[in-house]
Amino acid sequence: MKATKYLYLAAIALPVVLSSCRGQISEKPPVHPIMDMDQQERFEPQERNAFFADNRAMRQPVEGTVARGNLKKDTVYYQGINTDSSFVADAPVKLTKSFLYRGKDRYEVFCTPCHGLAGDGQGIIMANNYGYVPAPSFHIDRLREVNDGYLYSVIANGIRNMPSYAQQIPVRDRWAIVSYVRALQQSQNATEDNVQQYDVDLSSLQEEYKQQQAVAEKQAASQQDAGGEVSAERGKTVAAENACNACHSTDGAKMVGPTWQNLFGSERTLDDGSTVTADEEYLRESIVNPSAKIAEGFPPSMVPYDHLSDSDINSLIEYIKSLSENAE
Repeated sequence: MKATKYLYLAAIALPVVLSSCRGQISEKPPVHPIMDMDQQERFEPQERNAFFADNRAMRQPVEGTVARGNLKKDTVYYQGINTDSSFVADAPVKLTKSFLYRGKDRYEVFCTPCHGLAGDGQGIIMANNYGYVPAPSFHIDRLREVNDGYLYSVIANGIRNMPSYAQQIPVRDRWAIVSYVRALQQSQNATEDNVQQYDVDLSSLQEEYKQQQAVAEKQAASQQDAGGEVSAERGKTVAAENACNACHSTDGAKMVGPTWQNLFGSERTLDDGSTVTADEEYLRESIVNPSAKIAEGFPPSMVPYDHLSDSDINSLIEYIKSLSENAE
């Protein structure tokens, strides 16, 4: 009987004792039986270390240190340049069928939005006129004649409004894209003798090409006829749609290309030392064939805008004239 009584008292007293401990802070360190290397003789990031004169625990790498695998001493492979800093003529990789197909795959992922499947500069971004500077066709003489290292450098470092793809495209894939671009160039400029070496129905290809040409000519004619109005206001719109202000200022500020302020009627010095008057003929040629006359002090980086209709070009010229005091 007494034992039962004591059990009842203990059952009542235990919750009271436990509840009286709530909210109390122990002055003793917590019990930590398994250390798991939680306490180590080491410095935390950004912690002070009086052992060094600058009191920094985090030390800079020894000067000249290169992480394993990041030396990239082979400038031909990693930069596309020779020891004299000229672009390498040919890709320093072994060309195989699988390598070219890898280039085709990467080209279609990264390059077709601007340059198009055929490399003609008619990608979806250009065709829908989103206001970007037109991408050049790979089939023009200038890009057929450049070295492979130049194309590699453009992919790795970017050019004009094209960004660098160094973060997205590994080195070997860049060379694969370069090789595929070369294959595109050869395919678009193949002679009849080249085609006859393969099992290809040449007559059907020629007929398909004629049909495509007829459609393209019809579209060009309709574009030229549409909106025949010529005005400086329309020229301002054409300039905005084609991102001309990315290279040319209208207030005299120096940019990639010559400013349009007071351009019309001025005397221009060319890179060969000759001079020319910036009249309508000069402006038109500068728009459709900018490499014909390169202004002194400016890089030959402008692409042809020969896709514009005559009325667009004339309006653009009128807009440039409106910015010049010599327009009259």
